[in-house]
Amino acid sequence: MASATHEVVLVEDDRSMRQAIERMLCGSGYQVDAYESAEALLDALEGARVWNSSRCLVCDVRLPGASGFELHRRLAEQGPTPPWIFITAHDDPAVRAQAERACAAYLLKPFEGKALLALVARTLQS
Repeated sequence: MASATHEVVLVEDDRSMRQAIERMLCGSGYQVDAYESAEALLDALEGARVWNSSRCLVCDVRLPGASGFELHRRLAEQGPTPPWIFITAHDDPAVRAQAERACAAYLLKPFEGKALLALVARTLQS
């Protein structure tokens, strides 16, 4: 089980998917901050740099407004970003390459919960 100090920031526009991922992560001991869009996360941060090594970010690639990649770019402009896991239902070699350039993990929907949990655990250990 994860330490309560390990936080996962989740950005997923699909409400049912967001709730399912949040329940799974919380059930595994993670503290989860969930947002429905890149803009909602950016508004919550209000320009603050609150990232630390105990966090990771799980982010859908396709979001309303700014995409997951755009969110990554905006946060990277502010300084170091936490480890990222991009999730998407739209597998595409260009998307995979973009995730790789961002040094992020990539998980295709639908995925098994244990696959995401393993990626989060591995991400938080690095």
